[in-house]
This record gives sequence, C-alpha cells and structure tokens, in this order.
Amino acid sequence: MGYKGKCVEPMYHVTEEILRRIKASVIASGADITVIEVGGTVGEYQNAIFLEAARTLQLKHPRDVMFVMVSYLPVPAMIGEMKTKPTQNAVRQLNSYGINPNMIIARSEVPIDKKRKEKISAMTGIAVNDVISALDVKSIYDIPVNFENDGLSNRILSHFDLRPKQKDLKEWRAMLKKRDNVSGELNIAVVGKYFDTGDFVLSDVYLSVIEAVKFSAIHLGVKVNLSWVNSKDVETKKIPLKKMSDFDGVLVPGGFGQSGIEGILQVIEYVRKNKIPYFGLCYGMQLAVIEYARNVAGLQGAQTAEIDPEAPHVVIDIMEHQKDLLAQGQYGASMRLGAYPAVLTKGTRAYNAYKQVDISERHRHRYEVNPEYIEKLEEKGLIFSGKSPDGSLMEIAELPTDVHPFFLATQFHPEFKAHPLTPHPLFTDFVKACKNQKKV
Repeated sequence: MGYKGKCVEPMYHVTEEILRRIKASVIASGADITVIEVGGTVGEYQNAIFLEAARTLQLKHPRDVMFVMVSYLPVPAMIGEMKTKPTQNAVRQLNSYGINPNMIIARSEVPIDKKRKEKISAMTGIAVNDVISALDVKSIYDIPVNFENDGLSNRILSHFDLRPKQKDLKEWRAMLKKRDNVSGELNIAVVGKYFDTGDFVLSDVYLSVIEAVKFSAIHLGVKVNLSWVNSKDVETKKIPLKKMSDFDGVLVPGGFGQSGIEGILQVIEYVRKNKIPYFGLCYGMQLAVIEYARNVAGLQGAQTAEIDPEAPHVVIDIMEHQKDLLAQGQYGASMRLGAYPAVLTKGTRAYNAYKQVDISERHRHRYEVNPEYIEKLEEKGLIFSGKSPDGSLMEIAELPTDVHPFFLATQFHPEFKAHPLTPHPLFTDFVKACKNQKKV
C-alpha cells in the first residue's frame, strides 16, 4: 500500500535511493574527494545492487568517479612465487558488472615487483603506474608512506585533474620516526567485557580506544603495552584484584548491559584506593560514579537504571525526555548521539588538560548521572569538572590531584576525536600520569 500501485524494481528504485544517499553524504561532507567502500568480494550476490549503483554513478558523472579495486596477491609457501591470476579473474568478474577499475591496490605479504605489475596491466588494461603495492606492515600508520612511495596520491589527483595541497608527508613521517625512537615502557590494563570469543581474545572491539592510547604514547615518547583484562574473569576471581597493581594505569572503555559489571566495579574500587591512574569512558564513567556512591558516599545498593531501575539509589538514570521516547517505543536514534558542547571548571584536571573552558565531544549513550545525587556526590569529594552548558548533564567526573594521581572519567567518547598527529588531551594526560607513576 505504501507504493500506491507503483511498479517498484530493486535494480532501479533501490539503486536510485543508494545514489541519492551517496550524493547527500558527499554534499554534506564538503570534501574534495569522498571514498565509498563496497565491502566483500567481487561476485558476492549481496553486493550486486551496490555495484550497479556505482556503475550508474560513473555513467552519470564519468569525470568525477574513479574505481579502485583491492585485490590480494598470494605467495604460496611451497611455490615461492607471487600469483596474479586471482586478481586477473577478479577484474574480469568486475568487468561483467559493467565496471572497469581505474586502479588496483595489490595486497600481499611482500611488495609487488615491476614484472607482476606489468603482467596485471597487460591482462586487465590498467596502467602499470595504477597498480599500487600494498605490502603487509606491522602498523597501519606505515601504509600512507608506502602508498606515497608508490605514487598513489599523484595517480588519484591526476585522474581527477587536481593539484596536491601538500607536497609531502613531513609531519606524518616525523610521527613515525618518533614512534620508532621511544624510550621506556608502560603497562596499561584495558578492563572490558567484550574480549572473549571462544578461545580467542577480540581486542578490536575497543580499537579506537587502543589507537587513541598509542597516539598519546607516541606524542610522549614512550611505548605502551596494553593488556586485555576480562571483567568476567575478575568476578570469578580467575584474575585476582591485586593483579591491577602490576599495571601503571587502568582504562575502562564503554559498554552496555549487566555482564561483567561487578568485576569492573571491583577494579575501580581497587585502583581508586591504591592510587593507580584510572581513565573511564562512557560506561566507565557511570560505573566510577556508582562505585563512588556505594563505597564513599554511603549509598548502599547504588546502581544504574540500565541494570536495576528499582535499586534503592539509582545514581545513573535515563533523562525524563528519554523516558518519554522509550515509553512511545522510539528506540532508534533516541540515544544521545553526535557532538555536544560542554563547559569545564577552571583549575580542574580536565581544564588543565584541555587548556580551555568550552569544548565539544562526541557521545553515544542513553544514561546520565541522576541530578538528584549530584550534590551528595560532590559533598563527598567527587568533582564534576565538565558539564553541559545548562549544567544539567555531567560530562566529566574526577578526583582532586592531591587525592589521586589520576582518576578521571568522561560520559563522552574522547577516542573518537583522537588523531595520530593530534592526540586527545585527556588520553595524553592519562598516559602522562601513568608515566609519572612509573617514573619512566
């Protein structure tokens, strides 16, 4: 009934909708070049409609679209020779969709040599200089330099008839040089609840947090060794609490739900009492507030409404307008998402890290510190050093520097704004505190 009798065809109407969204995002970004990834492998059925949209986009804007295919070139151990046939076949299969790639990013364990580039070029019609080597590296931050050495940016700019805004990667290369010449090591525990996946540890669930720590470590000229601590193992005492004393700092990233929460609360209490630097993000702040409410403010049974809305002290709760939305069944996009401004209190650790009063940070959560308990928590020494402009939402909680070397948590996600060349000030301050603690 929604289409009112119209004929709807997936390969036209759905494709047009994909194109509409692509164009809208391109316009909104204001970028000179927009990279659109069609994931998966050429030939997968579920990609067909997106490939058709890409083909149509180039048909409508032939001078503004460039196709780059990423292909893996294996080097079988028992043969010792790089094989190009899979890439040749992949290009032909992509041709069958009406798409002719302009460039190939050739993934491999080793650099692709000139002879293989020439062979791929001869078999696919792609220029030799447009076959770009992408060898395996230990760090993703080496990739831009490798691409630049193989002429990637010049080939892309040439295709779009653009000139480079920057002639080299001077700052990036300087960052890599600094990374390779660090002195001293720090051991930091990331205490989370999503690490376990069968017999394997899945640390990538906190990838942006991990990288943000690395950016700040490079900036401070120190190497950081991260250890993954499953909070469920703390609960079962498989990992004893005293193990936290082996680390120079403890970080608790975001999360949802009840599993592993008591383990994290135990860790927070331990590092607070033993003056081990603590940095909490999103749920890591909410749990820090709960721990403080229980063990310092004397609010027995303090809890978050996410776990127990009937707890005697719901110190973390859904805001009233959120309750109205959820009552109406509006769960989608009803979280607090995107960038929001905050105001910092001068003289606090947060202010000293940012060196400014007004900040803007990105959020992804639904629960907040319950306003009914703010005064009680502040009376017991907890400082809310960052608040929303109207003062109703608590953005940063911390303990005074004369009480704890570093105990700070944010309701927002500072890792989302960390960059290799511009580390986030709070991550840098945390790593610095860990460094001072160890006296590296």
